[in-house]
Amino acid sequence: MKRYEIEHLIRAAGAITQCNEIIVIGSQSILGSYPEAPAALLQSREADLIPVQYPERADLIDGVLGELSPFDETFGYYADGVDKTTAILPEGWESRLIRIANTNTNNVVGLFLEPHDLMTSKLYAGREKDMDFVATAIRSGIVDANLIRERINKVSGQDTMRDTVLIRLERLL
Repeated sequence: MKRYEIEHLIRAAGAITQCNEIIVIGSQSILGSYPEAPAALLQSREADLIPVQYPERADLIDGVLGELSPFDETFGYYADGVDKTTAILPEGWESRLIRIANTNTNNVVGLFLEPHDLMTSKLYAGREKDMDFVATAIRSGIVDANLIRERINKVSGQDTMRDTVLIRLERLL
């Protein structure tokens, strides 16, 4: 996915849900901080979006912008409407969101995860594709492993998983 494509999804999601703020919570949130991120981080055709003012309208995003929708078939990318429980994130993540609003978003505000918060979420998810994503981000120098470690330690309610997640990070270094 490219930056202009995520901006298009934000614009469309804002129009469909009548929200003026959309959180981008999945891997493509990297585009908020790094519009020219390494290609290996931009492989996904989908973006996970949360309509801030009306979270109950996430289903509209799935129906109109989702996989195999006319939107997807026309543009080659799509959105999943999700909620804040989709990702495990460290305390304070909402205060670190990266704001993007411009003519491409029709001034709908896209709120992107800060990269270290994103990497923390990926490490908690723990799928092979997530581990590859984090490893690429670390190798390319766009995130710092020490800051990721700090963020892992700020995830509440996941004490039983913390050691496993820290081991996952260490294996990538």
